[in-house]
Amino acid sequence: DLEMPRMDGLTFLKKLMHYHPLPVIIVSSLTPRGSKMALQALELGAVEVLAKPGGAFTVGDLGEELVQKIRSAAHVRFNRQSPAGTAVATPPNRLSPLTQTTEKIIAIGASTGGTEAIKEVLIRLPQNTPGVVIVQHMPPKFTTAFAERLNQMCAMEVREAKDGDSVVTGLALLAPGNFHMLLRRSGARYYVQVKNGPPVHHQRPSVDVLFNSAAQSAGSNAVGIILTGMGADGAEGLLAMKERGAYTIAQDEASCVVFGMPKEAIKRGAALKVLPLSRIAEEIQRGLLSNAA
Repeated sequence: DLEMPRMDGLTFLKKLMHYHPLPVIIVSSLTPRGSKMALQALELGAVEVLAKPGGAFTVGDLGEELVQKIRSAAHVRFNRQSPAGTAVATPPNRLSPLTQTTEKIIAIGASTGGTEAIKEVLIRLPQNTPGVVIVQHMPPKFTTAFAERLNQMCAMEVREAKDGDSVVTGLALLAPGNFHMLLRRSGARYYVQVKNGPPVHHQRPSVDVLFNSAAQSAGSNAVGIILTGMGADGAEGLLAMKERGAYTIAQDEASCVVFGMPKEAIKRGAALKVLPLSRIAEEIQRGLLSNAA
């Protein structure tokens, strides 16, 4: 919990990660302040965030999700360079603006460790990057704060998606917590559908839901990226994207916080490229241009 007497949770976490790194799960309120503190905790090295019971979340919901998060955290290893360390210690150079492309879409999916991984990718992309759609497993409200945080750091505009939002050059849309997000196309226009529905792989939003919709709506005009995370969400969807001609990328084991989702995608033959996190933004541009050829 972040709100503790005497030493607050963020100070404790900073000391813990410095002297004795351990997988840490954050339990925070759904208030704007709680969401921002949770994001700070993730930047300091926490691996998961959970919403406190109340409102849409009951104690039973928390217990069930906590079990899943503990299992996920148990697979985290700290004997590697973290995405957070890479981004903070050495601010990345932003890539040069892209040669103009048309009707391109980038779809990104992540879970455990994904907030820092997504930031590492987006912060390197130029302002004229084709539209990006993102699923990060995260509770509602926290996704709002995460999008706002990314928007302050990136050349692209980043915001939490709303149903019907157009997907356009220079804009990245993050799926809101507790809702699936699908990519749709009407003529030359891409847009997102934000909807309820049963969890997929115990997740809502689900990466598979986004990737499968990107395969159907964008086909070879898409680039799909699966980043660090526990489980198999996104593996089948990335394969569907590849089979429809998309350029597909998986994060490699050495740079993952948890090598689960990328591992499952690689096992299925869904990834055309397997790369360290630091090289993925550059490969996205290469994929966009190769598909444009």
